[in-house]
Amino acid sequence: MNLESVMEGFERFLEEEAPLFEGFHPHYNEYLWEMVRNGGKRFRPRLLLGVVSALAPLLVKSAYAPALALEILHTYSLIHDDLPAMDNAATRRGHPTLHVKYDEASAVLAGDALNTHAFYLLAQAPLGSDTKVALVRELASAGGAGGMVLGQALDCYFEHQKLEIEKLRFIHLHKTGRLIAASLKMGAIIAALSKEEQARLEEIGLKLGLLFQVQDDIIDATWSEEEAGKTTQNDGAKNSYVNLLGLEGARMEHARLKEEVRVLLGFFPEALSLTLLEILEKQFKS
Repeated sequence: MNLESVMEGFERFLEEEAPLFEGFHPHYNEYLWEMVRNGGKRFRPRLLLGVVSALAPLLVKSAYAPALALEILHTYSLIHDDLPAMDNAATRRGHPTLHVKYDEASAVLAGDALNTHAFYLLAQAPLGSDTKVALVRELASAGGAGGMVLGQALDCYFEHQKLEIEKLRFIHLHKTGRLIAASLKMGAIIAALSKEEQARLEEIGLKLGLLFQVQDDIIDATWSEEEAGKTTQNDGAKNSYVNLLGLEGARMEHARLKEEVRVLLGFFPEALSLTLLEILEKQFKS
């Protein structure tokens, strides 16, 4: 199944499943979905749908709701990450951040709403009850207190304090890696892969998370705001791969992780490995 046509279907599903809520707030429905509609590369839903389209193509339409749950939970994390209390970023996905365009309370509430709506989508997905429970467990674990939020808490707390590289990896395995790993594992759950195959895909996802973060740090250090579509030159006080390893060291780490992922993907069925390699090249071509 062609992955680009699958992603076109995902975008249609997003528009159909972005509800408008009653009330007399002048722009609640606008700010709630604005950052989701502003695009991004849809990396996490692309991973989930890549697994399903390669291994269980008849379940692609049933996988749209979990894929959107992933995307909107990720988007909530970006909205909150951009707040004045965190990164105080002015742009995201080529547009003003919500707290800049509207106000801080609107941005906080949009993130809150998207976070909880992700689990509503999982509950409504046209999948078996056991599958839905497993998906809820995975997304809550990856995105919650012991996953993404823990990583973000560590990242904020240790600003202005230089950490050794292993602690930096721990932060980014949680802040970034867990949700990317969940994208692959949730696809594997929908496709009914064995526990062993799920674990192997999860391992690849964690490495992809580190690769994603190294690339993000390089972009922050070398790209303009216009090129990146978001605020850059923003990591000066943070523990980043560029700050700890230098720009060339970060580029070497990027190449090393990318090759490790390529090797691991070679142990999966050809349909899956080719699909995921295509996603890998699209996301990490630079």
